[in-house]
Amino acid sequence: MFEIVTMGALTAFLTSVGNGAFGEMGKQLLISTGAQVRRVLGRPVPLPSGPEEAAALARQVHPALAGDGRAAHQWAMLMRSLPDDPSMPPPWPGLPPATRHFTDRDAVLRQLRREASRPAGGRPRVALLYGPPGIGTSEIALHFGADQSARFPDGSIHLDLRDGAEEHGPEPAAVLRRLLERMGAAPDAVPATERGRVELYRRLAQGRRALIVIDHVTSAAQVRGLIPATPEVFLVVVTSGPGFVLEAESIAVPELADRHARQLLGRVAGREAVDRAKDRLPALLAECQGNALALRAAALGLGEWRPATPSEDPSAAWGGPGPLGEAVRAAGLRLGPEQLRVCRLSALGGWPAIDAPLAAMAADTTEEQAARALAEAVEARLVEELGDGRYRFRPAVRRRLEQLAGWEDGYTECSAAVARVLDGLLATAVGAARAALRNSWRVDLPQPTGRSYESPGAGMAALTAEVDNLVRAVFLAEEQRHPATAQRLARALWPLQLKAGHLDTVLPALRRAASLADRPAPGAGAETPAGAETPAGAVTPGDAEMAGALYFQLAHCLGELKRWDEADRAARAAVAQERAAGHRLGEASAVELQGLLRLYRWEFEEAYAYFTEAERIYRTIGPEEHGHQDLPRALALVTRHQGRALRGLGRPAESRTLLETALAFFTPSDDDTGAERGRGEAYNRARVLTDLAETLHDAGEDPAARERIAVAERLLAPEGATLHLAYLAHLRDRCRPAAD
Repeated sequence: MFEIVTMGALTAFLTSVGNGAFGEMGKQLLISTGAQVRRVLGRPVPLPSGPEEAAALARQVHPALAGDGRAAHQWAMLMRSLPDDPSMPPPWPGLPPATRHFTDRDAVLRQLRREASRPAGGRPRVALLYGPPGIGTSEIALHFGADQSARFPDGSIHLDLRDGAEEHGPEPAAVLRRLLERMGAAPDAVPATERGRVELYRRLAQGRRALIVIDHVTSAAQVRGLIPATPEVFLVVVTSGPGFVLEAESIAVPELADRHARQLLGRVAGREAVDRAKDRLPALLAECQGNALALRAAALGLGEWRPATPSEDPSAAWGGPGPLGEAVRAAGLRLGPEQLRVCRLSALGGWPAIDAPLAAMAADTTEEQAARALAEAVEARLVEELGDGRYRFRPAVRRRLEQLAGWEDGYTECSAAVARVLDGLLATAVGAARAALRNSWRVDLPQPTGRSYESPGAGMAALTAEVDNLVRAVFLAEEQRHPATAQRLARALWPLQLKAGHLDTVLPALRRAASLADRPAPGAGAETPAGAETPAGAVTPGDAEMAGALYFQLAHCLGELKRWDEADRAARAAVAQERAAGHRLGEASAVELQGLLRLYRWEFEEAYAYFTEAERIYRTIGPEEHGHQDLPRALALVTRHQGRALRGLGRPAESRTLLETALAFFTPSDDDTGAERGRGEAYNRARVLTDLAETLHDAGEDPAARERIAVAERLLAPEGATLHLAYLAHLRDRCRPAAD
């Protein structure tokens, strides 16, 4: 029996495809859908940009299917190719443990319970907790979640936005991605568009009685899309500082009264220690001003704590007046001078995470000494432990340590500390990127002194572990007037966006690094006298090639996120920069990217024209030119893309010819010695076989298509390519005839 495709199902399918989820196989499904739409309607149709456009397209396609049972069956089978709906993900991970020492927050907790339990009345349940840094907002949210766990039988999630690389935290789309992955959505199931992510978030939250805590939020924009559509989900937004405008129950967290501050000191330090320090308590309470963080730091070293002497200027010596300055001073009294120096210099730069190697570079000491200093700083509450040997500073504490470093260590040493870390991260990034993509000329950067990595997996692991620090390093290198370092760091992020999908994370760094090409340094436009050095930052042909590579990465990233207009502009800039540099391999690759950007928007004619132009440029690269050794592989890939575009144009015979040409390159011959780069790449061979099977299916040659699918499956089984294998299984089903 032929299956019936309903209007609603067709609209939902076109909307999901347009949102761009599901990674590489999402692109495959996207092109297949575009080809099907063109065949049904007999004319080119643009990719829907949202639910309204998807519904309008469904209204055009559906009547054509109503009278053609076989076409309807093909569409029904195509629609099954979507990955499983993640509406029932695994259990949510829960909240981190609350602090053991919790005092005097009954009024705030009552407000939270009231918002969580009030009659819904069609209104979402949302609370905004705010207060000065260190006052205890995060601890209150965690304590509430632990105390009220029975109220949320379907789970709870805590998302902390502190570990981002930007000073003001991640963008709203990046917050959504991180939350969706915490909710159980596989990375490849997260839509590329912010609108698609909001829709998936609402689906995953629907019907749950759950708690979501978003911690260290810096703006209402970061969480506005997270306001739940179902009142059974309670969203608690936590911000360190003043509140902001949000449709929520605003709850201010006050300072601890002296009575409760003494209770907190007793719970942390013990009653006997508080009794012994009773003569100093008035001064201590005055310094801490009811701030929970400052009180805990003072309590941990209550025996060593003493009031500041007249010679100590708290506005300079301890990073500023107020309770956070006191927290730093109290912790510093417990640490030795060298340990405190390690903390001061490690705090410079605002690194999202630090470990012993980074701290050793900052302080110019050994990793063993840095590790001991960080361990002691944890005990003194100066840093927080993240696990796996990594730590972080609270933002307010870090800022005071930075001020303290300026006072104690001086500008020269502070600048040197940051420069040492930047150099170390650059060495790590370049070495790891070259290992992760050994056959790619895009990471063929000069290797600084530093470690190398034995395998692609080791290189990717190193990049993934440091991704937030590397993004932060791009911004910091620019601030420190090291534009070349910023650009090299950003270029080394290529494996992370290509293989690991860290698109939202690396996008801000790529924007910043690419923009450096548009900002000539002072003196760059002036004529340089003969024999004189080129001014720092002056534009050279090498700079243009670097700028072209960065604009290419930016265009790729924006295209993956379906920000089409921005991606087009960046791709044009990449072509222009590579052409100015005389780098034809880069120019051809950027033109090829322009074609891909159009292929994924169902603009098949334009895509084919760009791929043809890219091939023409590739073929002008002579034997002595840079990139000639990469030419066979590049031509094979662009030939594959030409075949994909011709399939979308409804020209299956020509598509098949080109795809078989590309397949021949990736298929090792009996006497293949492996000398030719690119030959025998199992995954690329499987990708071309998948394209070929789709084209054969379009031409009605289903037995031949199934043969290609079987070969692709044998190639992919050792690769663990689960999503691709699942797609091939659906494609095989599409290649079976329907029963009349």
